[in-house]
Amino acid sequence: MSGVFGRSFTNYDFEMFSMSHFVIISILILGAIIIFLKGNQLKSMQTRGLEIGIAISLIIIELTYHFWMIINGSWNVSHAIPLELCSLSLILTVILLLTKKKIIYEILLFTALLGATQALITPSLNYDFPHFRFFHFFYTHLMEIWVPLYFTWTKGYRPTIWSVLKLCIFLNVLMPIIMMINKLVDGNYMFLSHKPDSASLLDILGPFPWYILSLEGLLIGLSLFVWLIFREKGAKKSEVARDVPIH
Repeated sequence: MSGVFGRSFTNYDFEMFSMSHFVIISILILGAIIIFLKGNQLKSMQTRGLEIGIAISLIIIELTYHFWMIINGSWNVSHAIPLELCSLSLILTVILLLTKKKIIYEILLFTALLGATQALITPSLNYDFPHFRFFHFFYTHLMEIWVPLYFTWTKGYRPTIWSVLKLCIFLNVLMPIIMMINKLVDGNYMFLSHKPDSASLLDILGPFPWYILSLEGLLIGLSLFVWLIFREKGAKKSEVARDVPIH
């Protein structure tokens, strides 16, 4: 199969910081600004249908992505299982949109802002506009960032210092499971088996397995920074701080 749904990227070779990449970064920033400025206005609107619609659209485009890999012969358990940080963030995004659970928001806020943002700025992507994979990659990552920002500035959700602890527990419970799966399928999900072949931040975090501990320390430090930015300010606490869906 060839064209915008094919496997070949000969005619769709993505270049970092190209025009299409700058357009996506601009859309990311513009969307975040709109959510921030229109947060109070959105509170008074009936947005439940929109939330469910976005969740369904994310499920459809992700299933289409796996179908695309299957028909092009590139689906393999060593790399296609949704166990990367951004893939997990996508799952959490859908769950948050459907359930509005505060505990999901607490984890997603950190994994999305620290993972999906980095992925958008330095995307590991071969396919440029207008290939299907281009739309899949950027649509899912944009939503992973916009949705927790929407729940922050529109729904009034805020992280607490305990949110950082919940994130650490979530990742450290997940880590040995992913390590075991990596061993079973000869994979390298979340780079827990070895560093990526190309140059990356991990190169300065020490050799295997010590870079994993360094990466975890870096994640905790950055999570505390995110908490400082988005935490509830002042003495008044939001009622949505409880783990109760808002209707």
